Amino acid sequence: MDLHESADHLAQLIEEKLGVRGAGLAAKLARAGRNLPKHIRTDATMLVDAVAFEAHPKLSRQIDPENLERAFANVERFLTNLDAGARRRGIILDWLAKLAFNLMMLVGLLVIILGWRGFL
Repeated sequence: MDLHESADHLAQLIEEKLGVRGAGLAAKLARAGRNLPKHIRTDATMLVDAVAFEAHPKLSRQIDPENLERAFANVERFLTNLDAGARRRGIILDWLAKLAFNLMMLVGLLVIILGWRGFL
């Protein structure tokens, strides 16, 4: 697989697993932000840089194929093992927990105010 095919493959995986849209791997990485761990972002950025370097004759010599293969394997392994459904469930449960906490705080504040005013 050449660099452009691997970059397109990773961009497609990011869109499927994280729901991030954009034109190309660089745009999707920028939009994914902290949804990806730092070591995965660095490996994916290395691939984006390699795609840009490949177009220049002198810069293309700086590309290390072994590091790129390792980086591609790391990012692909992370994205294929990522469960999109579990991630969405976690986001929804987190939102519900925040909502429940806020409601408990509101009820507690209401009880304190009613007790202070003498209604309880």
